[in-house]
Amino acid sequence: MRYRLFLCDEFIVLTNKLYYDLSPHKKQEGYAKTTSLFAMSLTRNIKHNILLLILLFSFSFCSCSDTISALKAIRDGETLVSKAKTFALGFFSPGKSNSRYVGIWFNNVKQQTVAWVANRDTPINDTSGVLSIDPRGNLVLHHNYSTSAIWSTDVLATQSNSSNVIAQLSDLGNLVLILNNSKTVIWQSFDHPTDTLIPYLRIGFDRRANQSWILQSWKTDDDPGKGSYTLEFTTVGKPQLFFYHENLPLWRGGSWNGDLFMGVPNMKRDLFTFNVSFVEDDYHVALSFNPLNKSLITWVVVQQSGFFNVFTWDNQKNQWNRYWSVPINQCDNYGTCGSNGNCDSLNFEGFRCTCLPGFEPKFPHDWYENRDGSGGCVRKQGVSICRNGEGFVKLEGLKVPDTSVAIATEGLSSVECEQECLRNCSCTAYAVLDVRNGGSGCLAWHGNLMDTQKLSDQGQDLFVRVDAVELANFNKKTNGVLGTNRMVAIIIASVLATVILIFGVYYLWKRKCKDKLMQHLNEVSHAEGSDVQSNTHPNLPFFSLKMIMTATSNFGHESKLGQGGFGSVYKGCLADGREIAVKRLSEHSGQGTEEFKNEVTLLVKLQHRNLVRLLGCCFEKEERMLVYEYLPNKSLDFFIFDKNQRSSLTWDKRFEIILGIARGVLYLHQDSRLKIIHRDLKASNILLDAAMNPKISDFGMARMFGEDQIQARTKRVVGTYGYMSPEYAMQGRYSTKSDVFSFGVILLEIIAGKRNTDCCLESASPNLIGYVWILWTERKALDIVDSTLCQSYPHDLVLRCIQIGLLCVQENAIDRPSMLKVVFMLGNETPLSPPKKPAFLLNGSQDLPEPSTSGGGSSINEVTDTTMSPR
Repeated sequence: MRYRLFLCDEFIVLTNKLYYDLSPHKKQEGYAKTTSLFAMSLTRNIKHNILLLILLFSFSFCSCSDTISALKAIRDGETLVSKAKTFALGFFSPGKSNSRYVGIWFNNVKQQTVAWVANRDTPINDTSGVLSIDPRGNLVLHHNYSTSAIWSTDVLATQSNSSNVIAQLSDLGNLVLILNNSKTVIWQSFDHPTDTLIPYLRIGFDRRANQSWILQSWKTDDDPGKGSYTLEFTTVGKPQLFFYHENLPLWRGGSWNGDLFMGVPNMKRDLFTFNVSFVEDDYHVALSFNPLNKSLITWVVVQQSGFFNVFTWDNQKNQWNRYWSVPINQCDNYGTCGSNGNCDSLNFEGFRCTCLPGFEPKFPHDWYENRDGSGGCVRKQGVSICRNGEGFVKLEGLKVPDTSVAIATEGLSSVECEQECLRNCSCTAYAVLDVRNGGSGCLAWHGNLMDTQKLSDQGQDLFVRVDAVELANFNKKTNGVLGTNRMVAIIIASVLATVILIFGVYYLWKRKCKDKLMQHLNEVSHAEGSDVQSNTHPNLPFFSLKMIMTATSNFGHESKLGQGGFGSVYKGCLADGREIAVKRLSEHSGQGTEEFKNEVTLLVKLQHRNLVRLLGCCFEKEERMLVYEYLPNKSLDFFIFDKNQRSSLTWDKRFEIILGIARGVLYLHQDSRLKIIHRDLKASNILLDAAMNPKISDFGMARMFGEDQIQARTKRVVGTYGYMSPEYAMQGRYSTKSDVFSFGVILLEIIAGKRNTDCCLESASPNLIGYVWILWTERKALDIVDSTLCQSYPHDLVLRCIQIGLLCVQENAIDRPSMLKVVFMLGNETPLSPPKKPAFLLNGSQDLPEPSTSGGGSSINEVTDTTMSPR
C-alpha cells in the first residue's frame, strides 16, 4: 500500500505539471504523455511492471485521507475523511439536481447532511470535477480538462512553492489551507459559512478585515446557491442577532446581555446543554457554540422556508430531531406591534399588543377594531417628558427594543444610567447593559422603541420614560394604599376580621350556587350513568336568565343564528356592549344531554386562540344554556361551499385558516392540560372571527384521554359522515388519528371549495377524497384547486398541502401523521412521504389506481414522514 500511494502521488505530480502547462485542446494528449513518461520511469525495474498495471487500473481509486496537497488531488467520487471520521468532504448532488458541488457533511450520521458548500453558486454540470492545489498555493476546483477555475480560495500564499501548501479537513468540519512548514493557516472554510452553524464555527464580523460571517439559506432543496434568508449580526449600534428576508428583518434575537441573547428561545435552559461563546471587542464580534455532551451531534440551519432551526441527531431512530425553531409565534415576527408597542407572547387569548407606558395607539381603529398593531404607538398628546417631573417606569421580563439606535456606555451603574438618561430629554428608555454581578454599563434609546416583547423567564428590565402624571399613576398602582410598614400593620389589623367575614359569606354563596349547578348536571348526566365531580367547574361564570333574555331580545327570531340537534343558537349583546352567542338546549333534544355536559366539562379548561371561548353558562328553571364569544363571520362552510363567498378567500387566507385549525387540534391533542379527541371536526364546526381567524367549536362529542392512552372504543358512533375516519365509523374505535382524518378532509375541502360528500361527475369517485386521489395518481393534483383562485396561488405550496391532506386521510390510522407533524410539515419545507390509498373511496368492489413505483402521483420525495429532514 505504501508503494501504491507513492506511485499515485508521483503520477499526480506528473499530471499536474503537464496540466497547468498545456492549453485546453492539448489536455487529452498531455494525459497520454504523462502516462507514457510515468511508464518509462518504471521500466528500469522490471519488478515494478506489474505494480504499474495495478496502478493504472486503480488510479481513480487513490485514497487521499484527510489532506489535499500538490501531490494529492481529489476527483468526483473520492472523499476526504477527517482523522476522527466525524466529517467528510467530497462531491455531491443535492435533492433531485444533477449538478455537482463540493461540500462537507457529517460522516457519522446515516442521512447525508451537508454543512458547507464550496461552489454553491457555480455548479459543475458533470462528474469531471477535480479539487487540487494550484501552482500559486490556492485550493482550486476545476474540470479535469480545463485550466479555468470554477471556484478558488483566491488567497496569496507567502511561499511561491505550492508543495509547501496543504488543505486539511479537521475533525471540527473546518477545511483549512496551511503553510506546511510553519503551520500557518492562510484560509479556512469557517471564515466562509454557508447556511449552517456547526459547533465551533462562528458568525459575526471582523472589524479590521471588514468581513462578515453570516448564514445564508439555500435557494431550494435542489440548489444550494445563495437564497433570500440570512442570519447575521448587525454592524450598526449594539451588535444584535437578526434573521432577514431580502434585507428585511423577520426576527431579532437581541443583543448579548452578558449571559444570553434574550430573544433566542429557551436560551437560559440551553445553557445547561450548550456552551455559548460570545466575544465583542474592538476587533471583532463572534458567536459560536458547542454541546457540553461531546457525543451530541447538532447543527443550526437557515432554511429557505423562512425558519432557522436547531437539529440534534437521534441515533436510535436514525433521524434529525428539531430541538427548537424560530419564529414560533406572532410576537417573534419583527415589529409585530410597531414602534413603542409591546407584544405579549404569553397572552394566548386576547390581543397580544399593548402600548408602552406613556404611549397610545397611532391608529386606534386598526388597533382596537382590526386587532392590527403594526402601526405602533405614539406619545400621548399634551404631555411633557422634559424637566417637568418625569421619571421611569420599570417593565420586567422583556426582550428590550432594537438596539440599532441605542447608545451603549460602559462602566455606569444602574443609578448613573438613570441619571444620564434623565439629563437628555431625547432619551426615551434605558436598560442595564450587563446583567452579571448586579449590572454594569448603560444602554440608552433615543427616539422610538421598536420590537419589544414580553418573555416568560429570560427577559431583561426596561425603564421607560414617562411624564409626571403617568409616573404618579404607576406608583399608585404599584404601591397601592400600603404606604409604610406602619400603615401596612394598621390596615391588616383593622380589616382582617372583615376580610374573613366577607370570605365566609362569599364561600357560602359560591358553594350554594356550585351545589345547584352540580345537582343539575348530575341530573342531566344520570341518563348516561355518570356523575360530574363537584370540582369540575369551579371558575365558570353564571349568567342569569333575565340577563340572557335581555341580551337576546327574549330569544327573538331576529336574534336567532342557527339550529342544530342540541337546540338553537342566538346572538346577544350584554349591557357592557359585549356581543355573545347563546346555545340554548332544547327541552326535547335527544342529542344534547351528553353533549351539553361535555362542553361544560371541557371548554372551561381549554384556552387557545383557535378554540371558541366559553364565557359562562345559565342554569335557571328549566333552561340550560352556554354563553360563548360571538364570532361575526359565521362558520367555514358558509364561505368555502358558496361560490360567491369563497371567491373572497385568497390562498394566503385559506392557508392561514388551515394552519390555525391545525394548531387548534394540536393543542387539544398535546398542549392542553387534557388530552382531547374532538370526534366531530367539520367545516361547520370551524367558526371565523372578525379577522377570519378559525376557532374550533362544538365539543359535545369530544372525549378526554389519559396521558398514555392511545385509543378507545364506543358502541355509540356519533359524528358526520364524510368526516369520520373508517375505524371509527365501522368499528367505533377513535383516537387522535380520527381527528387527523377529519382535519385532512377539511384541508382538501378548503383547497377544492367542494364538500367531501359532493359527487364528482367527471370522475369515477363518489366523493372528493377519491377524486383527489385519482388526480394525484395521474399527476394532475392541481386540477382540484378551487377555480375562483384563478391560478393566483403558489403551486408548490398548494401541491404540498394536497399531499399533507392525503397523508391525513390514509386508510390505516397508523399511517397518518400526528398533528404535531402536520403543523411542522405545514410550516417547513421538509420532505414528505408519498401517501397511501385513502379511505372511503369507492362503492362496491371497484379499485382505485395505486401510485407508480417511480414516485406516485406528484410525490415530492420518497422519505418517510417520521423523519424530520433539515433539507
